[in-house]
Amino acid sequence: MDARLEQQTLKRSIAATLCVSLLGIAFGLLSGSESILFDGMFSAIDSVMSALSLFVARLAMRETSNRFQHGFWHLEPLVAALNGGILTLLCLYAFLNAIQGIIKGGHSLAFGPALGYAVVVAVICLVMYRMERRVNARIDSVFIRIDAQSWLMAGLITLALIVAFALSLVLERTAWVIYTPYVDVVLLAILTLCFLPVPIGIVIRAMKEVLLMAPRELDQQVHAVMESVMKREGLRYYYSHVARTGRGNFIEIHILTTPEFAAHAGVATLDDVRTQIGAALSIAPEQRWFTVCFTADERWM
Repeated sequence: MDARLEQQTLKRSIAATLCVSLLGIAFGLLSGSESILFDGMFSAIDSVMSALSLFVARLAMRETSNRFQHGFWHLEPLVAALNGGILTLLCLYAFLNAIQGIIKGGHSLAFGPALGYAVVVAVICLVMYRMERRVNARIDSVFIRIDAQSWLMAGLITLALIVAFALSLVLERTAWVIYTPYVDVVLLAILTLCFLPVPIGIVIRAMKEVLLMAPRELDQQVHAVMESVMKREGLRYYYSHVARTGRGNFIEIHILTTPEFAAHAGVATLDDVRTQIGAALSIAPEQRWFTVCFTADERWM
């Protein structure tokens, strides 16, 4: 992974998100639009989480420390879970606020300025989303993937605002004008429900890593590699344990050998088997914590 490119991308995202959040909060207050205000608050929280992600990304590139001897990989899913949890709560709060607004009969809104805001922000969001998708296709960063999803959410929210505000400007010149006070709150309710699955999905994926649940594809790959090695080397059987946390993949393999295995070449034979296994795995060496243990005594399995 290109750590420098990851950090540069996150810095650009933080700067762009701060601009969008300030625009959203300012235009939301000036136009009286709760949906724009929600958009601004969503971006403000996202900028804080992006800054936290940048900090953790820098930590994750460190090897180890005396207190964190397995490195800092475990912080990545914790930050992702926090990010998704906060955005989930924000969506739920905004939805309840929208329902309250509908019950109260909606509110008037200055659609002209709101439409101008929505066009500018939609362009920014979609440009950032495309840029981050292109970068992440090269470096595969969990933080940039989550950040890109946030930009996509914000961009689609703003595109929906454009459609709604343009429709409202048309309705103001028709007999349907009595329904325009409901446009903003109804739109807010729909948007929050539509995008709620995204942060929930982030939380679910992150918690799988926090709980050290074995990734199916990694587990299957280890078993496929080991079946080939076991047959080729005439080993008895093995146990394997895998987990993923952030960009770190933990792979632990215990192999039961025959008593005479490696009797002549000794450690060199064990290292050769270990090299075969490591070379067959698709995970880059810098992204894995790889342990292979050998024993001829079943008590140690």
